[in-house]
Amino acid sequence: MKPATITELKKELKYRSQEQLVDYCLAMARFKLESKELLTYLVFESENEATYIESVKGYITSSFQEINTLSYHYIKKSVRKILRQVKRFIRYSKKKETEAELLIYFCKELGEMKPSYKRNTVLTNTYNKQLELAQKAIAKIHEDLQYDFNLMIEELES
Repeated sequence: MKPATITELKKELKYRSQEQLVDYCLAMARFKLESKELLTYLVFESENEATYIESVKGYITSSFQEINTLSYHYIKKSVRKILRQVKRFIRYSKKKETEAELLIYFCKELGEMKPSYKRNTVLTNTYNKQLELAQKAIAKIHEDLQYDFNLMIEELES
């Protein structure tokens, strides 16, 4: 089965009742965790972005505390898993401020982790790439916020 395009779906959904649309949303949420998470964000958390950011920061902190630090192999796997989830949370929000803040926080947590990420090339590259992506997001936001985020990045680099 070939899925319809977004444009086709949008046109067709205009002719559906509100009750049908609610049923469609709930059916989608039942089948995939990502759809359920997105719906949760849109319904409950999109109104208060600061609370959303704090909850994601809490997730990042707790995830970094649970990492098995016996081997860099386990550390790399865990860091990639955390980063994949953080990217998903960023994608739900679609706000550059949120993206910058969460990526900077991820880098901060990775930087504070023991043993140091600097002893492993993959982890160092991951850290540098996320910092670079944060800087790209910062370049697209308001100047006042840019200054604040740039201070956070300078703090990380020192």
